[in-house]
Amino acid sequence: MSDTKTNTPFSKIMLASGVGTLIVLILVGIFKLLLFFGIIGSMASGTAPTVAKDSFLKLDLTKGMTERSPGELDSWMTEGSTVGFIDMLRCIDAAANDKNIKGLYLYFGSLFPMSWGHCEELRQALIDFCESGKPVLAYADAYSQKGYFVASVADSIYLNPSGMVEFQGIGAETMFFKQLLDKLQVKMSLIRPKSNSYKSAGETYTMDHMSDANRQQVREYISSIWDYVVEQIAEARDISTERLNLMADRLEACLPDDALKNGLVDRLCFENNAVATMEGYSSKQTVALEDYKATVMDETKTRDKIAVIYAEGDVVAGSGFQTAVYSDKITMALNDAAKDDAVKAIVLRVNSPGGMVTASEIMTNAVLRAKAKKPVVVSMADVAASAGYEISCNADYIIAEPTTVTGSIGVFATLPEVGGTLRKYLGITTDTVNTNANSNALSVLRPLSPATMELMQRNVEEFYTVFVSRVAKGRGLEYDFVDSIARGRVWTGRDALKLGLVDALGGLADAIEVAADKAGISTYKVVDYPENESLFAELLNRKNSSSGTASTNAIQTEWQTPYALSGDGVWTSGKTMIQTLNRILDTKGLQSRVEFFILED
Repeated sequence: MSDTKTNTPFSKIMLASGVGTLIVLILVGIFKLLLFFGIIGSMASGTAPTVAKDSFLKLDLTKGMTERSPGELDSWMTEGSTVGFIDMLRCIDAAANDKNIKGLYLYFGSLFPMSWGHCEELRQALIDFCESGKPVLAYADAYSQKGYFVASVADSIYLNPSGMVEFQGIGAETMFFKQLLDKLQVKMSLIRPKSNSYKSAGETYTMDHMSDANRQQVREYISSIWDYVVEQIAEARDISTERLNLMADRLEACLPDDALKNGLVDRLCFENNAVATMEGYSSKQTVALEDYKATVMDETKTRDKIAVIYAEGDVVAGSGFQTAVYSDKITMALNDAAKDDAVKAIVLRVNSPGGMVTASEIMTNAVLRAKAKKPVVVSMADVAASAGYEISCNADYIIAEPTTVTGSIGVFATLPEVGGTLRKYLGITTDTVNTNANSNALSVLRPLSPATMELMQRNVEEFYTVFVSRVAKGRGLEYDFVDSIARGRVWTGRDALKLGLVDALGGLADAIEVAADKAGISTYKVVDYPENESLFAELLNRKNSSSGTASTNAIQTEWQTPYALSGDGVWTSGKTMIQTLNRILDTKGLQSRVEFFILED
């Protein structure tokens, strides 16, 4: 008698396994769709919160903030504020006339990631709010200088008993990479017009210290900002400028008791005690800025519009999704606003240290085309320098903040040579076959030939002439005068006004008023360009877009956009040496950019 064995065919096992896997994948896909549409549904069906009577509007100023409010997708994913800087200003303006808002509560915590230009604009908005007669209260665990500058307009300034006020003046520091590049055997060539001694951005790769020209312009620039800051604090706190500078020199107002004794703060307490003081104003609750924004709607019933176009970040070519001034996006926004009959004027909000020359030229040309159809007014934020100034200079009117960094009219190119690095560290060598004498003229693997150097020198000299000519024509100035104040030199908004590089000092609200006046309209609706897309449309566009350009630009954007070191000592630009090398290798074409670091400590 023999045992009978039943064997399951291998094909049946594979079929069952495949069907099981398919069922699992379908179930997972359905779950993801339900989750996704559930999120969308909850976002779409959420009702706007109401504002309780006698509420204080709370501004949490510890979160990073972009110029305009992010779209739905970015709002969902961001760790920063979901309310943009401009919308925050609009909320403050609305709160001044809102019968349910009793006052403002400014919360600084221990981190205040805002730069001088934004500080001035926010502070002015708070001064305007104070005219309503409503109180402004400020609390911080620690005030940076910029944070204290903003808080100084408050009716009551509170500080944590163990906190600090960083009040010691402004210092500037530049990081140089020459010795690192020497160790890696990376050779950098800096090419700039012979007169552009102030155009210092490329010096970070070719020097190990500040040049005399750069040291001069930085000293004058930070002194201009500090003088203005001290003047404003002196007026707000009724302390003389001489006394404030003495406090900074001797560090006499940094510690809590010293800050209280010297009149920089009004009370040492914890946040719950600061919040409790709202009861003295018949208020027991606060409303978050995010919630309040949802209740503030522009209900202006008019066809006429003022378009605000945001140019924030590095000037780069093409299009993408990082925070940058993409030439295609800005050009399209300018074209669309110029063609829209309902748009009576355009405000270009510039917050950029510059970038690619070719991208800048494309947008400058778009500004000139738009200007031929309707008024174009520029509002400068923290920085509108180099290429950021070029796209601004042909507007009908330019408004800057007193602390805006602008000018830097100049150009440079940096070209790396990494052949020695590859040979020494990786054992990689190269050889060439050429059809012509300079077929490999711009190769990063070998030194530049004299002919290539001469070509690049001509290139930067010629574009500098174009740049100066654009400024002279746009600003109605003589070429020789513009050349004398250009040469890559940086100016603050206050100094730029004296030189004729800008027309007035103020913020975005002032620029909108000027635009409306030039358009001859008194009732209008402000619309942001380009309009933020819906969550679904943004997801679809990101999926369908080419990631190549965005990836290339991402390295430049992270390094080039924020160039300042905030008061808490956290770098807001690139953080690693690898990123530094990536940026060096990735910088292409002529650059018109300003770059240095501002310290508070």
